[in-house]
This record gives sequence, C-alpha cells and structure tokens, in this order.
Amino acid sequence: MHAVVVRSTLHDFEQATTYLREQGIPRVKQAPGFVGAQWVRLSENSGTSMLTFETEENARAAVEQLRANPPPGLTINSSEIGEVVERI
Repeated sequence: MHAVVVRSTLHDFEQATTYLREQGIPRVKQAPGFVGAQWVRLSENSGTSMLTFETEENARAAVEQLRANPPPGLTINSSEIGEVVERI
C-alpha cells in the first residue's frame, strides 16, 4: 500500500469543507485502488490529509488528479507519496 500525504494552507475553511463533503470525498472513494483517507485541520489556516491506495501507481494517479483539479478554499503546499509500513 502507498499513502499520499498532502499539506495545505486553508484560505476559506467553509468553502474547502463544503467542497470536500460534496465533491471531494465521493470522487476519491471512486478512485482506483482507494483504501481510506483522513483530513485533519491542524490550525486555523493549515491542514493535512492522508489518502491510502493499494498501489504506488494508484497513489500517483490520485496526485495527478489533485494537481489537475485543486480544491477551492485552500492552497496545496506539498504532496508526497510513501509506502505504508504498518496499518492498524
């Protein structure tokens, strides 16, 4: 399994959250190889998310989709892909 870790700056939390619930989550749930995801608000204006996929190829495809269609209300600062070592 591979995870996509995204760090972002939140400009409009309500807009970003509405988009996430109405469009982002339904879209990511349909992505090939999707396993699970978490979205975390770290502070008033920053957040991170981790999306897990069955393969590195699936994770890379998700990053490409994210870059091609960035969500409103935030700026993506970084996205990284790593191998999931353990999961409970």
